[in-house]
Amino acid sequence: MPYDIGLVGATGIAARAVIAPSRRTPDFRVVAVAASDPDRAAVYAREHDIPRVHAGYSALVEDPDVDVVYVSLHNSAHHRWALAAARAGKHVVVEKPICLTPAEAEDLRDAGHAAGVAVVEAVPTAGHPWQDTVRAMAADGPFGSLRHIRTRMRFAPPRPGGYRDRVDLGGGIFLDTASYWLQAVQAVVGLEPARGTGASAFDGPNGVDREFRATLAVGNGVTAVLQAQVGEPHVAEHEFVFDDAAVRLRHFLRPTAGALPLNLAIRFADGTRQVRSFPPVAYYDRQLANVRKLLAGGPVDASAAANQFGARITSMAAIYQDARRVRVKERA
Repeated sequence: MPYDIGLVGATGIAARAVIAPSRRTPDFRVVAVAASDPDRAAVYAREHDIPRVHAGYSALVEDPDVDVVYVSLHNSAHHRWALAAARAGKHVVVEKPICLTPAEAEDLRDAGHAAGVAVVEAVPTAGHPWQDTVRAMAADGPFGSLRHIRTRMRFAPPRPGGYRDRVDLGGGIFLDTASYWLQAVQAVVGLEPARGTGASAFDGPNGVDREFRATLAVGNGVTAVLQAQVGEPHVAEHEFVFDDAAVRLRHFLRPTAGALPLNLAIRFADGTRQVRSFPPVAYYDRQLANVRKLLAGGPVDASAAANQFGARITSMAAIYQDARRVRVKERA
């Protein structure tokens, strides 16, 4: 019997990440949608053949026929509606970042535990086989010790007037990219203990960050750096620097566009190169399949997922607040 999904947000990402892949699997079906504008929700429902439109988000999360709620609002609204859905006894999948503070992450973890439901941060890159491969390199040491993780991300300028240009709605390039970076670091070497710093001029519209540099010192001696900015062309790449080799993954977000392959390019200290290839995968299909496995796994798997997003949010919030503090001191 499939899980019935309700969409909190009539968004483009919901169409790509949930509606399209749900039609390629018998495990899920989208049965309801709500938006801030009911008329827009009605148009969206007709476009995507969704049978029910709710007048508001509260009505959707209380719908007894909805098993899973997918939240894809502006970042500052994620916590409120994910929490409401969990308390209503629904499994919840939330676009990244799942929330903005450690306290909010704890709320979501506790609500999911109390209701016996899973609360999941939707990071589509999580679980790709390249992560197992690089984690094994770091653990087994074929190239010596892992020293640095360097991540570069550049996204196109956001739509004018949207939430990404508003601090109060959780906008800015760091909050847009941090989950990808932190999930990769977590998958390869873990995030506990870790100490982070951040730097940005916060000179974008309404004081958002259009460029951000984040540094994370992980307990095993690895330093991870994210350089994120708004502009062209699009960039999404990781580099893992070992004693005797550098391992580079370019275009790691490409599979969001469909089933596409990824390659790890290994450059050895002597100048020789090697490529390790992975078969094509469609991130959003895989993400929905992973949600299905998580729901089948029960409380233990749900608790592990909550601990993982809790560690990411703790690091993300600390780095962001550090950059804000530094900027305030510079202006004083």
